[in-house]
Amino acid sequence: MSYQTITIEKRAKGVAWITVNHPPANAIGEQLMQDLEAAVDELTEDDTVRVVVVASAHEKIFLAGADLKGMIQNSGDADGEEDMIARQSARMQACFNHFATMPKPVIAAINGHALGGGCELAMACDFRIMGKGRIGLTELSLGLIPGAGGTQRMTRLLGRAKATELIFTAKRLEAKEAEKIGLVHRSVDPDDLEADTTAFAEVLAEGAIHAMGLAKRAIHVAEGPIEEGLKVEANAFSDTFMTDEPSIGLAAFFQKEKAQFLD
Repeated sequence: MSYQTITIEKRAKGVAWITVNHPPANAIGEQLMQDLEAAVDELTEDDTVRVVVVASAHEKIFLAGADLKGMIQNSGDADGEEDMIARQSARMQACFNHFATMPKPVIAAINGHALGGGCELAMACDFRIMGKGRIGLTELSLGLIPGAGGTQRMTRLLGRAKATELIFTAKRLEAKEAEKIGLVHRSVDPDDLEADTTAFAEVLAEGAIHAMGLAKRAIHVAEGPIEEGLKVEANAFSDTFMTDEPSIGLAAFFQKEKAQFLD
């Protein structure tokens, strides 16, 4: 497919990189959201792709937030302005949820500031590896609140107390501090970000990707009632047997070898 704001590069071992290139600051607009959603759909259907990495073509910014100036201007319109802004919020939530629900592992390779919407997209990914820049939900400093899933995802990642502190203070965290509290999985030397992300992605790509997708589905309902989560887990466990991954894994186990899920 042809994209206006992103590029897709397929690399070895089934790892695909989505690189956002939407000058000047990778701001979240309708075209970028359409491209991101289409890319997720394309890579989900591509059996040669096992792991997806999201990165930025810009050195200083991973992803900026929404077009706030446009929102403010539009909010001055007549009747229905609150509904219009709520729809824009829901639109961004739906876009980022594509990454959260994609049945393949998704890694955010953060090579610059991931503030506001950038942080929200990163949190929608399964893993966050960060080199330089700062990360955080900074909307309260503008008199706003996170509107693309940030209040929900940060609370689930860090717990209510820590998420409340970070959201209320609009704190911007450097990579090592973000790693310490669990907002990012790994902080790395900025010069090593691509290499370290690639190495981790390739480790994931060698695993049972179909089973990872099913586990991902069950993990995402873990914050709700346990009865619902257990039901989803049981169904997902059953679905694992619809592929040859269990036979590969069990055969390797009994032969005391490492399972080879990647051809």
